[in-house]
Amino acid sequence: MERTPDINVLITDWNMPEMNGLDLVRKVRAEKKYESMPIIMVTTEGGKAEVITALKAGVNNYIVKPFTPQVLKEKLEDVLG
Repeated sequence: MERTPDINVLITDWNMPEMNGLDLVRKVRAEKKYESMPIIMVTTEGGKAEVITALKAGVNNYIVKPFTPQVLKEKLEDVLG
């Protein structure tokens, strides 16, 4: 039996081939073991409506591209405590 690795945080892009980031977030949130896992959305979609949509889907934080390593560090610290 293959062991599933422990996942502490998910960072996903909004625009991806085959499955967009919102669909991924919804699928992950549907899994009981991942319902409270922190998720950060990284995207060029920076409008207020997009941010609200992502938050409603279950994203814990949001980063608009382009971003600096410092921004990523701050967002990770925010969701990981």
